[in-house]
Amino acid sequence: MQHSLLDRIYIFFLVILIISFGFFIVFISVFTRRSLISEKQETISNEATLIATQAVSSYANGRMNVEQLSSYFDYYAQTLNSDIWYVDERGRIIATSGYFDDKSESKSGKSSASDANIAMTKKLPSNIYEFDPKYDLQKNFYQVGDFYGVYSGNVITVNTPMTFTAYNENKEVVEIPAGALITHSTTLDINEMMRSIYSISFIPCLVIIIIAFTLLGIISRKVVRPIKKLAEVAEEYSQGDFDVETGIDSDDEIGQLANSMEYMASELSKLEEYRHDFISNISHDFRSPLTSIRGYVTAMIDGTIPPEKQERYLNIVLDETNRLTKLTQGLLDLNRLEMYGPYLKLTEFDFIDIIRTTLNTFEIKCIDKNIAIYLNNHSEATIVNADKTKIQQVVYNLLDNAIKFTPEGKRIFIDINEKGEKLVVSIRDEGIGMNDDTQKKIWTRFYKDDTSRGKDKAGTGLGLAITKEIIKAHNETIEVSSKEGEGSEFVFTLTKAESAGTHSGETEILVNPTKF
Repeated sequence: MQHSLLDRIYIFFLVILIISFGFFIVFISVFTRRSLISEKQETISNEATLIATQAVSSYANGRMNVEQLSSYFDYYAQTLNSDIWYVDERGRIIATSGYFDDKSESKSGKSSASDANIAMTKKLPSNIYEFDPKYDLQKNFYQVGDFYGVYSGNVITVNTPMTFTAYNENKEVVEIPAGALITHSTTLDINEMMRSIYSISFIPCLVIIIIAFTLLGIISRKVVRPIKKLAEVAEEYSQGDFDVETGIDSDDEIGQLANSMEYMASELSKLEEYRHDFISNISHDFRSPLTSIRGYVTAMIDGTIPPEKQERYLNIVLDETNRLTKLTQGLLDLNRLEMYGPYLKLTEFDFIDIIRTTLNTFEIKCIDKNIAIYLNNHSEATIVNADKTKIQQVVYNLLDNAIKFTPEGKRIFIDINEKGEKLVVSIRDEGIGMNDDTQKKIWTRFYKDDTSRGKDKAGTGLGLAITKEIIKAHNETIEVSSKEGEGSEFVFTLTKAESAGTHSGETEILVNPTKF
């Protein structure tokens, strides 16, 4: 049978309470019983001293015989509920009260043994050493038990040494051992008191357990019920239904977990959308060139395209093949970047040289679209420490993206600033811009804005994804800001090198200055 979390909490808490109260009761019992026995031992010792002073001393001086001494013991035995023995210095048992003898009767006519619930089980020997040859009459001690099997139950036995004062030959006062007074007292009163303590302790413990479990039930339901709800919602998410809400709006950790799960579901639903887009984009990007290649090759084979025109169409096939190669290589590069990170070969180089070299590759395209590119350098040091080849790829991808989305007759600006140890590079265009949703998706592989699909089919949709991975590998940042109809701006950072490298801070027109 599977137990719920609430059941486990209850069982665990119950075990802890039982163990805790068990230790508490055991500790209180042992401590209380020891205190009661110690207190009773002290009382019996004081009474034994009084009896020795009044009765045993009279017996030792000859003013009292054994029968009178026993009678005296009987009187005190009834008062103390104890059996009293007098043992002389040689260990001989001289007189006893016979309080626990089941044949003796109290003054009320009832059996004293019956009152004490204790009885003697065997006849007493004449000497105490017959019980234990090592019995120490001169030591003040007590013990709990049946006293060598003499009694049918436990008694507290207190040994009280006795001495008499006398004068020696030099008329000096000396203490003469006179045996001991052995008092056996029932533990019935202690047992009754312990039972009272148990009953008194049990009720508060029971009340505490009831209150604790009531509070535990309230607290557990406030915790376990939301957890059960989260488990049910997670089950719905696992089945692909990401529209289910938890309905939990608390400000505690459970509420934070619920918010995180709802956010996760939202992202998973977008991921499903991204997956469909990914399949659609990659299918389109592979199908288009393959269709062109197949069509032209088939036309050349069946003679639709005459031999004198085949060179032109073979060049088209070659372009489509290069496009497929570029797409495949881009996929491999991006997977390598995401899985293992790029292999960086860090060197110190002038970032301005990278920009100039890269812009040379776009000069013809800018002239055809009548686009001008400006460089605004506001940094005194443009020497950076990075992988030159990969940073050139970043600049190439960003400029290619800017030129693609910038209409004819517009401008592109490259701004270089410095902030502490960082070089801040901005590439801003006057293109069509992007909405907020597009800005979140542009870093996704194969993502292409629909507005560009008919204008530029040469792109693979991997450039910005690769760009972000390269910048991330350099432990740098890249951000985008854009407004529809006003253009877009990409800003990334690079770490400056310690080597000096300065340029003028003036604006330069790098490409196609004739229009402006």
